[in-house]
Amino acid sequence: MRAIPLKSFASLAVLSLLVTGCGQGLLGGGDGAGQTAAGKDEPIVLGMLIPQSGSEAAIGPYMSNAAQLAIDEINAKGGVLGRTLELKTADDACDAQSAAAGANKLVTEGIDVSVGGYCSGATLPTLPIFGKAGIPMIIPAANSQELVDQKLKHVFLINGTGSQQAAAAEKWITKQGSKSVALMHDNTSYSKDIALRTQNLLEAPGGAEAAIIEAVTPKESDYSANITNVLAKKPDFVYWTGYFQEGGLIARQLRQAGYKGSIMVGDGSVSPKLVEIAGAEAAEGLYATMTQTPDTLEGAEGWIDAYKKKYGAEPGPYSNQAYDAVRLAAEAVTKAGGTDGTKVIAALEAIDGFPMFSGPLKFTPEHTLANGGFQILVVKSDKFALQDSLK
Repeated sequence: MRAIPLKSFASLAVLSLLVTGCGQGLLGGGDGAGQTAAGKDEPIVLGMLIPQSGSEAAIGPYMSNAAQLAIDEINAKGGVLGRTLELKTADDACDAQSAAAGANKLVTEGIDVSVGGYCSGATLPTLPIFGKAGIPMIIPAANSQELVDQKLKHVFLINGTGSQQAAAAEKWITKQGSKSVALMHDNTSYSKDIALRTQNLLEAPGGAEAAIIEAVTPKESDYSANITNVLAKKPDFVYWTGYFQEGGLIARQLRQAGYKGSIMVGDGSVSPKLVEIAGAEAAEGLYATMTQTPDTLEGAEGWIDAYKKKYGAEPGPYSNQAYDAVRLAAEAVTKAGGTDGTKVIAALEAIDGFPMFSGPLKFTPEHTLANGGFQILVVKSDKFALQDSLK
């Protein structure tokens, strides 16, 4: 879902550029070079697949609201190449079949760039759909390593990958001196990938002595059988790599069963809803591997205020990444001189130093961030707060 303290002058300068919207070539109107006369009058359409229903529906508004905030700011400064930006959303329900239907809907509606993707298992089946249509994808949240392993030219990730998250998890677990770790996942691409990668790292020389795997069935109302299996192994650390609906219930049932050790969740579980489901007592002190969230970003107060003024609520997880996805799409279209998919992809590959919340952007050859930016959060007084930047 990477709060970097941004304490250097260079980082603060980047964030200042981002929040004030002064980046050259992004918010300026441009002269429309490369556009047809008819094209200049048509909006540039961005598509966003997000969960608007189902167990992860709470995340959807954070992402679409932030995306619209970026669009409104860009349009207020003249748009891109003299054209306005427009956002079209579709519900993926964090479900592969729904996501495929939503992707086809967005293709039919004529989107130029996709800026969505939260659940990796729902995002994976959309890759060939957008690819066949020649639509570049800037994925703000979904981060399973399986997305990267497809090696698709039109796919770009601006969140840390599953392998980077596993590395952060292993580093923190080892730092705590844990000797027996239980890794729990829900068999989805995203969750299982992180669990298995973390297990491999923990069992390498210098890691924890043992790492057990426990797979659960998502969307159940009782995980007591899984909890019993886990506690029989006497772990001193439990890491849940799935989503908040199950994560909150698992945390609560672990504590109810008498477990006193550390609990940590992956970025898909970082949500106020997890605390609500687990209960304040069970959630207190719970750790999380996570990239940036608005409330752990130094210097982003102006952006947070703008979001709150527009929507009357605090920005939540993945809102800042969704905001950056739109800005990056606008920058790439500007550099490409239009919305031709091949040219936009080339422009994205050539990005070097574009200011984002995560810092100056330059993609790796695999179209990922060079540094995943994962940090450790902890629940304090019902809220996730920064525990360790892992630097």
